Amino acid sequence: MLSTRSSAAVPAAALVLAALVALPVTLTAQTAADGYIPARTKGSASAPLTVYEMSDFQCPWCRKHAVETFPELDRLYIATGKVRWVFINFPLTQLHPNAAAAAEFAMCSAKAGRFWPVHDLLYKYQDKWAPLKDPAPFLMTLADSAGINRSGIVACLQSGEMRPIVQADAEGAAKSGAQSTPSFYIEGGIMAGAQPFAVFAKILDSIYAEKTKQPEPGSRSPQ
Repeated sequence: MLSTRSSAAVPAAALVLAALVALPVTLTAQTAADGYIPARTKGSASAPLTVYEMSDFQCPWCRKHAVETFPELDRLYIATGKVRWVFINFPLTQLHPNAAAAAEFAMCSAKAGRFWPVHDLLYKYQDKWAPLKDPAPFLMTLADSAGINRSGIVACLQSGEMRPIVQADAEGAAKSGAQSTPSFYIEGGIMAGAQPFAVFAKILDSIYAEKTKQPEPGSRSPQ
């Protein structure tokens, strides 16, 4: 059964590492066909590591990650070519009634090539739009702030073309083992919760070192 809980941070790094159990790689297959993965991806295509962040724009713990932790990850791992980061929509609509609308808005922004500025604005102003009965007028002010043409994003939203993409994201996240937000699919395993930077660093450094390890002199590759 799919959980509708948002995950708080788990303080013990050992518990997080233990949670990185091997899982079937279903996430990419569920989302690659939407055509907007590059627009919501940061980092080099040749980066040794790929992280899929499965998040809900209305989730307070997702906001905590986006505001407090992700900028440092971006600076030290994504911008340096170590990590490729992909955002996957996982709106928990039973808990967050405006999450699906925000996800569709973000995807229409992706179509306009402005996903990441809107991603940042949605989390920055989450406390403003999340409690609204109708968040649409406020969301449109974010489009203005991100430099997106209003007519284009309105047409995209009215068409409903992003709804099946958001649904496919959510289904892919669930099939990959995510049960709460935020969750992170890291090279075959799931890490749940808005973990502090130090926890991410320990895991990413360990996997990066293993994946980029040079063979010892004189060693032979297996036949």
